[in-house]
Amino acid sequence: MRTCTIGGVSYRFPDLAGLLAKATPHRSGDALAGLAAETEAERVAARFVLADTPLSDFLEHPLIPPEIDEITRLILETHDRAAFAPVSGMSVGQFRDWLLSEAADAASLAALAPGLTPEMAAAVSKIMRNQDLILAAAKIRNVTAFRTTIGLPGRIATRLQPNHPTDDPTGILASAIDGLALGSGDACIGINPATDSPANVLRLLHMLDELRQRYAIPAQSCVLTHVTTTLELVRQGAPVDLVFQSIGGTEAVNSSFGVNLALLAEARDAALSLHRGTVGQNVMYFETGQGSALSAGAHHGVDQQTLEARAYGVARAFSPLLVNTVVGFIGPEYLYDGRQIIRAGLEDVFCGKLLGLPMGADVCYTNHAEADQDDMDVLLTLLGVAGCAFVIGVPGADDIMLNYQSTSFHDALYLRRVLGLSPAPEFAVWLAAMGLFDDQGRPRGVGPGHPLLELPHDLR
Repeated sequence: MRTCTIGGVSYRFPDLAGLLAKATPHRSGDALAGLAAETEAERVAARFVLADTPLSDFLEHPLIPPEIDEITRLILETHDRAAFAPVSGMSVGQFRDWLLSEAADAASLAALAPGLTPEMAAAVSKIMRNQDLILAAAKIRNVTAFRTTIGLPGRIATRLQPNHPTDDPTGILASAIDGLALGSGDACIGINPATDSPANVLRLLHMLDELRQRYAIPAQSCVLTHVTTTLELVRQGAPVDLVFQSIGGTEAVNSSFGVNLALLAEARDAALSLHRGTVGQNVMYFETGQGSALSAGAHHGVDQQTLEARAYGVARAFSPLLVNTVVGFIGPEYLYDGRQIIRAGLEDVFCGKLLGLPMGADVCYTNHAEADQDDMDVLLTLLGVAGCAFVIGVPGADDIMLNYQSTSFHDALYLRRVLGLSPAPEFAVWLAAMGLFDDQGRPRGVGPGHPLLELPHDLR
């Protein structure tokens, strides 16, 4: 039992899960689950108590018993006590102060990452202001590679997302060419298929691979189908670059997605056996989002942001090329408005980077949320300052297949220009060689006669 008295009122927090939930900035999902602080005073009291909580408590008192949850077992079994040693005597509040100090530089943070559990990352984020999250995240660089190198200083990549409501090849390729001409696609060219049949996914994989080879594009492709479909297609010899899967922070939510740790390991091994990478062999792509466990009834009384951090503990075990939070996609039941989406995006990128991941974000919202594109401009800019590894590029920022609002190819150009950022190095060389960008990194546009506008019929 942990207690704190404010204004003559004593607040009691019987366990760590409840304490973390009460300390979390207000969001609709925790209120829906009955976990949120009832008053701002209770939230402040919880933060005082959380700041005094030793980091080691999260090792000694798992939020979800390991006997019933393989994610808890993974977190505990892979914890690196030697890496944890430099901060093992700290409280959550002391850890925050250290993260913001000059002592916490890129090298020390990289060495620390294997010693941190997701719960520790979530805990410290709850007592940090937005600027704290940005400052700490900006120090961290987690670099991964396949055909391009992701996460380098001074760079931000984009996933080119050319979705189409009927998976029409001409529509997909038109969007892909639009994105490539504007410098998008260095994180990956990734399609969310409208239909998940193996035959359709195989067709899309071949189309993307032929596009890549035709123009010698140093990029990786991905069709975001279920991992079991991808695994079967790998066995058939399909041109699979990245294995995609949505994941969550509990065994139960992953079961609702039809996956477990053993299946993810099998798929990773299958993709590695293809040896398709040129500058690296990080072959996994994971997407996450606050609220997925609650929507599946699989949250075990733990707040949604802590469970999101636990999803990063899953991702970390598979050395992914890309991880991104689809931060506003699940809807206002979990993140109600622009303010909550902005806060969640900063938390997610901070926690993911702190745990050693190449963390990106889909800066997005659904049309029934109390948010708009101005909110996304703010979050996009803040994440760029925080050193987000990649963002999403959708034609016009409007995904016509998934029916939600994201960021556009032009938004990525804005971010690169205002912050002085560049694409992944391999991709930047290709953009210049194709005459798409000038020597200052500015788009030239494509005119009549440019090879990207003369796609052979067999690609369509």
